[in-house]
Amino acid sequence: MQTVTLGDSDLQVSPVCLGTMTFGEQVGADAAHAILDHALARGVDFIDTAEMYSVPARRETFGATETIIGQWFAKNPALRRRVVLATKVAGPSRNMDWIRGGAADLRPEHIAAACDDSLKRLQTDVIDLYQIHWPNRNAAIFGGIYFDPAKDRPQTSILEQLQALGDLVKAGKVRHIGLSNESPWGLMQFLHVAETFGLPRVVSVQNAYALVNREVDNALDEALHRSGTALLAYSPLGFGTLTGKYDETGLDPTQPALGRLARFETMRTQRWARAETLAAAREYNTLARAHGLTPAQMALAFCYGNWRVASTIIGVTSVAQLDENLAAWGTTLAPELLQAIDEIRWRRRDPAQ
Repeated sequence: MQTVTLGDSDLQVSPVCLGTMTFGEQVGADAAHAILDHALARGVDFIDTAEMYSVPARRETFGATETIIGQWFAKNPALRRRVVLATKVAGPSRNMDWIRGGAADLRPEHIAAACDDSLKRLQTDVIDLYQIHWPNRNAAIFGGIYFDPAKDRPQTSILEQLQALGDLVKAGKVRHIGLSNESPWGLMQFLHVAETFGLPRVVSVQNAYALVNREVDNALDEALHRSGTALLAYSPLGFGTLTGKYDETGLDPTQPALGRLARFETMRTQRWARAETLAAAREYNTLARAHGLTPAQMALAFCYGNWRVASTIIGVTSVAQLDENLAAWGTTLAPELLQAIDEIRWRRRDPAQ
C-alpha cells in the first residue's frame, strides 16, 4: 500500500486511515491497542481521532479515545514516530455541555486549550493534522439539508480561527491544519483568508463519503480538486448500513450485537438510521451480491478507488474486522457496476446527507 501526499503538505499517509471513535465505548483499551498494533503491521500508519470521542458522545467518555491512543504511545514511544496522527477540536456546542461548558462559539482560547488537552491525553508533543471538527458558524451539517440565514449568530471569524491555529503551528504543537464536515464555501473561504493574511493553509477536509451519502459530489469535489486539498472520507460503510447486517432485521434494539445503530438509541435518530438510508443501502447491498462481492467490499472499493479520495477512514471494533476492510483494498469495480451504482443514486439520491 503506497502512501499519498496529503494536499500540499509534507505529510505522507496511507490511503487507508484508522478511525478510532469506537475506542473507549465499544472497544476497551487492550483490544484497541491490539487493533492499533495490527493496523501498523498491515501498513496503515495514519490514525484519526478527536477530543469528543468516543461515540456516541457522552460526558463519561469525553477524551477516552485520545487517552487510549496516548497509552499506546506510552507503552512504546517509538510508535509515535511511525504514525501520522490526526485529531480534532469540537466546534460550537451540539447539546454537549461537558465540552467547554456548552459554548456556542469556538473562540481562539478554546482552540489553544483544546490542543493542549489533546496533547496531554495523546502523550505527544505534536499533532500532525489538527482539524476543526465542524464549522463554527451556522451551516447545514450532520443531516441538515438547507442553509437558513435566519439562524446566523455572531461567531468567531474564520480569520480569528486561522490565527489561533497559526499560533499552534508557530509553537510547534501542530504541523498542519484541516477541516471536517465542511462546505465548498467554507473551504474556499478558509483558503482565501489564509492566502490573504499569510496564515496556515488547510490541507484536508474530512467529510462523510459513502454510497448513501455522496454529498461531496455536489460541488465540494470540484473545490477540493482545483484547490489541491485532500479529501479524508469518513463512514464509507454508512455506519454499518452498507455491510448488509441491517438488511433483514432493520435497527432492532433487541440485537445490539449488530452494531452502533442498533445498540445506541441516540444513534437511531441520526441520518444513517433514516428509513430512506436503510432502503437505499439494501439496494446497494443487493447489487454487490449480484456481482459476486460482499456489500462491504463494494462500498469500500467505491471509496478506495475514487479519484476524489486521498485516504478512506475505516472504523472497526476488532482485528478481524480490520482485516476484512483491508482485504477490499485493490478491488476494482467494473464500469457496468459503477453505472449501476449511479443508477441507484439517481433514484435514491443521498439519503444520509
